[in-house]
Amino acid sequence: MIVFDKILMTDFLAVFISFGIALLLGFIIIPILTKEKVDQTEREYIESHKKKNGTPTMGGIIFLIPMIVLGIIACSKEPSGIPVLILVIGFGLIGFLDDFLKVVLKRTDGLKAWQKFSLQFIVATIFIVFLKYYSTVSPGSIVPFNSFSFLDFSNLAVAFVFYYLCILGTVNGVNFTDGLDGLNTTVTIVVSLFLLFACRGLMQGNGSSTEIIIAITIGALFAFLMFNAYPAKIFMGDTGSLALGGFVAGIACVLQIPLFIILFGFIYLLEVVSVILQVLSFKLTGKRIFKMAPIHHHFELCGWSEVKVVAVFSIITALLCVLSYMGLMI
Repeated sequence: MIVFDKILMTDFLAVFISFGIALLLGFIIIPILTKEKVDQTEREYIESHKKKNGTPTMGGIIFLIPMIVLGIIACSKEPSGIPVLILVIGFGLIGFLDDFLKVVLKRTDGLKAWQKFSLQFIVATIFIVFLKYYSTVSPGSIVPFNSFSFLDFSNLAVAFVFYYLCILGTVNGVNFTDGLDGLNTTVTIVVSLFLLFACRGLMQGNGSSTEIIIAITIGALFAFLMFNAYPAKIFMGDTGSLALGGFVAGIACVLQIPLFIILFGFIYLLEVVSVILQVLSFKLTGKRIFKMAPIHHHFELCGWSEVKVVAVFSIITALLCVLSYMGLMI
């Protein structure tokens, strides 16, 4: 019980320290980004979004700094979280480069699609190799609602294909979810809380750096939400959304629950699938399935306010996280 209390206190300490650092960084960084006009142009055909023009972006650095710095400190004492940091830093750098090209150098498209995918592929490859050969994690996944069953990915080809799909799908799903004030931040906080409970259950509260990184992320995102909630004073940009996608995928793989992403990450999946279906439908039939994709914009154009979309998507995520936890314990 004493060990449990110490580990629980470490988690709380990580949450509050990262919250304080991110909050301080927000007050420092937002005025700088605003002064330097590091902003993005919103879609003109969404009337309510016109007022967002001029809002600074690249705000992901506010929560990325404590995530990376405190995460490195945690991993220096216990290395299980290193694979997660590889994805967070790798995808964060890709997002930063894309944002820098778009909003600083004013290259409208930022990284070309093939460039972005190639870089994502490289980062995912580094993660998979490290996970398989330099960590204690056995490649595979616990089966939802049958925790005694384990899908083994000891076959190298199977492991690479599965993890590529898992990582790249999750990262881009989280990226597409970042389109409304506070949406991505709120949904990912809920997901992170589930991951913390899952980590404590699967790792039996042993105070791993993986657990501490999750706690750090929760604290940093709560601080960022104070600036990112409607009406947003800053957007996270690809810098933040790609890094968060790497965080979610990395934690799920380290905890051996990547199959659960379909449940607790349903909103991410819904967002990316809506884009794929919209593109395919338009190319094949010339018609659109949704009024706009990703799907959160469809609901906006149906008359939902941003606050309502965020609330509904967060509630759905919370319910599915509870379901995921049940599926993990059975």
